Amino acid sequence: MTVRELLERLARALPPDARPEFAALGRALDVPCLAVTHDSRRVKPGWAFVAVRGLKSDGTDFVPQAAAAGAAVIVAERPPTDPSTVPWVVVQDARLALAWMAAELAGHPSRSMRVVGVTGTNGKTTTSYLVNAIFEAAGVRCGLMGTVTYRLPGREFTAARTTPEAPELQDMLREMADGGCGACVMEVSSHALALRRADAVHFAAGVFTNLTRDHLDFHADMEDYFAAKRRLFELLPRDAPAVVNIDDPRGSLLGDLAGRLVSYAVNRPADVTPGPVAFSLDGLEFDVRTPGETIHIRSTLVGRPNVYNILAAAAVTTALGVPAEAVTRGVSSLQGVPGRFEKVSSPADDITVIVDYAHTDDALRNLLEMARPLAARRLITVFGAGGDRDRTKRPLMGMVAARLSDVVVITSDNPRSEDPERIIDEVHRGAQAEARQQGADVVTMADRRHAILHGVRLAEAGDLVVVAGKGHEKYQEIAGESFPFDDVAVAREALDERRRRVRVG
Repeated sequence: MTVRELLERLARALPPDARPEFAALGRALDVPCLAVTHDSRRVKPGWAFVAVRGLKSDGTDFVPQAAAAGAAVIVAERPPTDPSTVPWVVVQDARLALAWMAAELAGHPSRSMRVVGVTGTNGKTTTSYLVNAIFEAAGVRCGLMGTVTYRLPGREFTAARTTPEAPELQDMLREMADGGCGACVMEVSSHALALRRADAVHFAAGVFTNLTRDHLDFHADMEDYFAAKRRLFELLPRDAPAVVNIDDPRGSLLGDLAGRLVSYAVNRPADVTPGPVAFSLDGLEFDVRTPGETIHIRSTLVGRPNVYNILAAAAVTTALGVPAEAVTRGVSSLQGVPGRFEKVSSPADDITVIVDYAHTDDALRNLLEMARPLAARRLITVFGAGGDRDRTKRPLMGMVAARLSDVVVITSDNPRSEDPERIIDEVHRGAQAEARQQGADVVTMADRRHAILHGVRLAEAGDLVVVAGKGHEKYQEIAGESFPFDDVAVAREALDERRRRVRVG
């Protein structure tokens, strides 16, 4: 494809008032376009460079580097200030142009698969894993993109971000389609939706899990945050199922956008609901009632939030024609999700240790409300709050932990560029008053490894220890540097030490 052909296709994809003008550039555009990127460091001869505006810099500042690397065309939101040696095309929205150019160069792979987009604050990852397992149980090869991992035919690797930038996203969809995938499930983050990374994806269905406080360091307020989530449903074709949790107050607001609404709920009448649920540390058992039939579910996933995740996965897959039997087999085949209520202890241990990704006040509340009835004796919670992120949730997390735990150990999460002690102090302020009322013991310990070891050492037979905040992550960000760190590995180390101590005793 030449640069001209790519720009002509881009013009057809965009609204009439947003179409780029490039006729005056003449034959300079009649050269092959091999790829597109917004990163000047990646440009190679024959690539298109799209100069997007970032939070800290403007891509047009890096045009000289892109030109020197052999860029075939520059696409930007403003004309050059100096004469350009490379053809320059002005567009209204560079990120939108990037998304469509990437999709065109990849051949629109999402049109040949059933792509399910999952958005919301909590539950995206587990719901995506469940959808993936159900498609695979139905004999449909299914790709996966999300917070934990990218799973493509023949390979899997750790996710750099929940939803990749548009060129990487389209390249992975292309690889999935070429590798025989008939479906893909992807978490679609609010950042990705606000930044238009998924604008050129053809979604077969969308799922909304819930909306609670998060990412207010990026979004102006909760309305802005919801507006980003809502964009997934604005992108859906009118005949695509919009699977929405209507127990969440925001869910009902999505109904007007949906050409084909499929609602699910636990507490309200909906298209998809659960029968009576049996809860235990070994998992869940219940019926999923759909408009067509009732599906019996047995799952090793634990707790009420996973009832919602299973309902969402069953609702979207059955709406896409997956048989009930495959839903049953797919859900039962998923033994767990990394860092999501991940049980680290074994039956040989006299305590239970759980690692979870909960890193907002609402997610922490859900986690501890789920853990509380499963603890034979005390609930011990080890957690922290991330730096360079929404500060308003820190005292709220402290309040939740002190209200629902017997012992709270406040530690570092990913302090990033902030002072860990200051973050801990902000969390501790929220925990103090609640701890006095509830009688909880609260300690602070900045070193996360020591905090996890301390929580396990404090435990007595029958106690449940929850380590929250980082889940599947294998690193800790401190003072701008990333260091290897794994909550699961440290918790296992603490349990090994405990077993040795018990044997000696």
